[in-house]
Amino acid sequence: MVMSAEQGLEWVGRHSMPLSGIISPMTRVFKTRHFQRWMRKTELTDAVLCKAVQEMAAGLIDADLGGSVVKKRVGLAGRGKRGGVRTLVATNKGNRWFFVFGFEKNERANVSDEELEGLQTIAADLLARTGQQLDEAVADGALQEICQ
Repeated sequence: MVMSAEQGLEWVGRHSMPLSGIISPMTRVFKTRHFQRWMRKTELTDAVLCKAVQEMAAGLIDADLGGSVVKKRVGLAGRGKRGGVRTLVATNKGNRWFFVFGFEKNERANVSDEELEGLQTIAADLLARTGQQLDEAVADGALQEICQ
């Protein structure tokens, strides 16, 4: 059966289970310092980001931009996904997810080619880090780990 993206989201909503039910305990989800600063200006919460990771792990990714960067639309309270925000996530689509950039749909349509190139470089750096290097980045505040 082929579903539209919205039907898929409805299915996930009806059949959602705790994050640990879909994503293995070895999965790590982070947001960068830059993303965290931007996020404070929105109504976005860590719980909403964790649900977005749950959806992406189930295959509901809005766009694969290449170079380990994906785009995910995230709804805000009372506005839904169409009136919500766009997040760019560096990921190996398995056990590592990094929220690196976000914007409101009414602020801009997308990122430029130059910005995407920079985000792909950041993605490669983040995904190449060891567990210890990630722990050090969390300790120094460069990354914040969520969805634990």
